[in-house]
Amino acid sequence: MTSIRTVVHIARPVDAVFDYVTTPGNWPHWHPSSLGVGGAVDRSLEVGDQVTEAFRVARRQGRVVWTCLEREAPRRWIIRGCVDGGGDGAITYVLTPRNGGTRFERTFVYAMPHRLLEILNHLFFRRRIMDESRRALHCLKQVLEAA
Repeated sequence: MTSIRTVVHIARPVDAVFDYVTTPGNWPHWHPSSLGVGGAVDRSLEVGDQVTEAFRVARRQGRVVWTCLEREAPRRWIIRGCVDGGGDGAITYVLTPRNGGTRFERTFVYAMPHRLLEILNHLFFRRRIMDESRRALHCLKQVLEAA
């Protein structure tokens, strides 16, 4: 399993950040890997809700079905994804009120479906995914602070 953790401070209230980041229809507006989302996309996901996302991560394209596993609004939210063709992962958001805004922490934990992709992950993919995650949180900060 590979784990990638990114953190950003957003000058917006924790409730506003939580509602925005847990609403799948917003993902393509701030995460460069999200190409589109289908299903319950117009509201914050509740436990058991599912959405399908088209993605391009580290130059790999595919589809993933995300299921909301945990929701403690507005502090914590976890989704688990199963990728078409194998592989899975989970994303955890932890939000903390801080300095008049929100400390937003995103942790992406994933496993590759076979040994060759594990090797490529350690050589190439992990570094690209880390860069994409950093860019995503920078973009999220810009989008939310401009609102």
